[in-house]
Amino acid sequence: MTRLFHISDLHFGLEDPAALAWFAHIVKSEQPDAVLITGDLTMRARAQEFAAACDWIESLAVPVTVEVGNHDLPYFNPVARFFYPYRRIRRIERLVERELDLEGVAVVPLKTTARAQWRFDWSKGWVTRHALDKTMAAIDALPRGTTIFVTAHHPLVEAGTRGRALTRGGEMALRALASRGVAAVLTGHVHDAFDLTKETRDGPIRMIGAGTLSRRVRSTPPSFNEIRLNAGDIMVRVRNIGAIPTPDMQIPSIPPDALPPRDPAEPVAPVGAVPPVDPPVH
Repeated sequence: MTRLFHISDLHFGLEDPAALAWFAHIVKSEQPDAVLITGDLTMRARAQEFAAACDWIESLAVPVTVEVGNHDLPYFNPVARFFYPYRRIRRIERLVERELDLEGVAVVPLKTTARAQWRFDWSKGWVTRHALDKTMAAIDALPRGTTIFVTAHHPLVEAGTRGRALTRGGEMALRALASRGVAAVLTGHVHDAFDLTKETRDGPIRMIGAGTLSRRVRSTPPSFNEIRLNAGDIMVRVRNIGAIPTPDMQIPSIPPDALPPRDPAEPVAPVGAVPPVDPPVH
């Protein structure tokens, strides 16, 4: 059996110390095969936020792979954003977009962040042809019969509740990954957990999203996904400090952002723990 811990949206700078300590204790005591982090290590990509995030990640002492999220690109320095956006994360460069090969299981990264886009909201995802080709080449190089998980920051869907694309190129990427028999795409960004199956022209593909370990909660308390792979079966358990059952922690569809629901049409997990106000961003 392979056991993976899938976490996302740590948002150092607005992190939840109790949630991080709780998760680190579980890692130390249970020793999963790997920890998969699907982006947004920081709140504003500041040097001190990355330093704190790197300290915490290095303390886990198990194999780790890290995706870059939209919050991990410099916000206040356009020169850094365009010319050296990942300089502050180089301390753990060996973990960033790192492919993991476990026994019969592979974790392959897919980049969805962009330094700039032809739309106002640069926080949303974009799967470029180059990024997808790189991921597909890594998948095609794996031995036949390998169970493949793809990690990305943004969910690979294009329809938002307000009719705006969440991830450009996402539908194309889902079709390509489905055609290769990818077991699941693991993502973050929306701060609530989900486990959905997307039908594509090239077959179905599973989409698994992790919640947040920060104070920027949406409709569920801080949580992470425990993924167990046994004889081809994939089981997802959403673990949280409140010990709320997994079905009550999962949203029924993917929202277009990572903010608390303010519109009745936005998806809310059954637990319905929506904060009255969004935590302040300094």
